[in-house]
Amino acid sequence: MQGYEDVTLYKLTPERERELVDKQIECNFIWTNKEGHGIGVIMNYVARDGSIWLTATRQRARIKALQRDPRASVVISSMGTDMGAGKQVTYKGRVKLHEDQATKDWFYPAMAAIISPYPAPTVEAAIQHLDTPLRVIIELVPEKVIAFDGDRIAKASQEGTVPGAEA
Repeated sequence: MQGYEDVTLYKLTPERERELVDKQIECNFIWTNKEGHGIGVIMNYVARDGSIWLTATRQRARIKALQRDPRASVVISSMGTDMGAGKQVTYKGRVKLHEDQATKDWFYPAMAAIISPYPAPTVEAAIQHLDTPLRVIIELVPEKVIAFDGDRIAKASQEGTVPGAEA
């Protein structure tokens, strides 16, 4: 490979990946519709126990699609964080859908802390906003991780250490 073609050399370290996942609050959640097209929306998430947790109401097309085919991906970017641009992690895996009270009991407060003050002015109001009869909690269990750290490639460029790049 020449120059910047093999960007797998510039992965986020596990520590930087954890930092990114902890600092960001939004991701692009991607699933496949029945025609086979990848569809994605920006969603808030909670990272817990190695999974990415999201929520939607049962009537959303993504829930029907995930019941049909549980394969999905989440892309988390560093944009808007104090890490600066150029870092990202993609988790590819399968989802589990949860509707049990035990999951709701920990998830709603965790998500409410992230989304407050929008769309609700307080954490308590956000919990009420989330706690609706048709709400489903989505757990993406990662099977593969693709991570990139733009800071590492920028540093290699400045130092002239990019493999195969002309000096």
